[in-house]
Amino acid sequence: MKVTGVLPLFSPLCRRLWPGRLAGLSVTLLRATALEATILAGHLLLYPTGLFQERRSPALPAPADGAARLPVRPAPPVVLLHGFIDNRSVFVLLRRTLAQHGRQRVESLNYSPLTCDIRTAAELLGRHIEEICERTGSARVDIVGHSLGGLIARYYVQCLGGDQRVRTLVTLGTPHSGTRVAPLADAHPIVRQMRPGSAVIEALAGPAPGCRTRFVSFWSDLDSLMDPLQTACLEHPDLDAHNVRVSGIGHLALPVHPAVAAGIREALDAPHPADRITGGLTVA
Repeated sequence: MKVTGVLPLFSPLCRRLWPGRLAGLSVTLLRATALEATILAGHLLLYPTGLFQERRSPALPAPADGAARLPVRPAPPVVLLHGFIDNRSVFVLLRRTLAQHGRQRVESLNYSPLTCDIRTAAELLGRHIEEICERTGSARVDIVGHSLGGLIARYYVQCLGGDQRVRTLVTLGTPHSGTRVAPLADAHPIVRQMRPGSAVIEALAGPAPGCRTRFVSFWSDLDSLMDPLQTACLEHPDLDAHNVRVSGIGHLALPVHPAVAAGIREALDAPHPADRITGGLTVA
């Protein structure tokens, strides 16, 4: 997929200043940076709207005998889980496009910005999912996790038996093997847990035989929060995992970009693990 550039007016200038391939890279980086700044500004405006948990929708009542039945996609609820120092407002656009394409049961969960332990957050996620399954009558859910949210969901699946409840886990810019970015942020314990070699990362690297969850990991070649970039790829011998490379956008754009949203829908709609997403996404 290809989306037209954000700043086409800068292209001639960049081509004069930087020849050939370097010019193309510089223009792509400029576009991605401008898009990240725009998304950040919009997200700051929306942030107050996501400070509190959303109201939970009751299960849809069964139609009375003889009433017309509309076709409903037999799909589990989708749970959206945000990243570090964020809230559910980051998923405003994604949940809208999921609803427009037939996903009627989409819920965004908030965990506290004071959360200091991925393992504790994963336990809380498990309780939320049990409540969702009981309320909706669904035996399983799908999860989309951005950044830290994907790591919390993966810990729940791998280490807390969550593979019984989670059919598909889609991660967006999640540091599966740990990230070394921003060393000064190590004062926060949850940041230390996202470092390579932490107890959490080591636990996730351990054996996971028989895990029933399918994993799809989206990673970007311009994600400034992933160091190294490939840490957002999920490589594990026991997991059914597929990695999707996204080109030309940064970390903040992953949960909001329409091309990524289309890839997420494709991942969630795959009926069984044999179905795969082919190729990558080019969105620059």
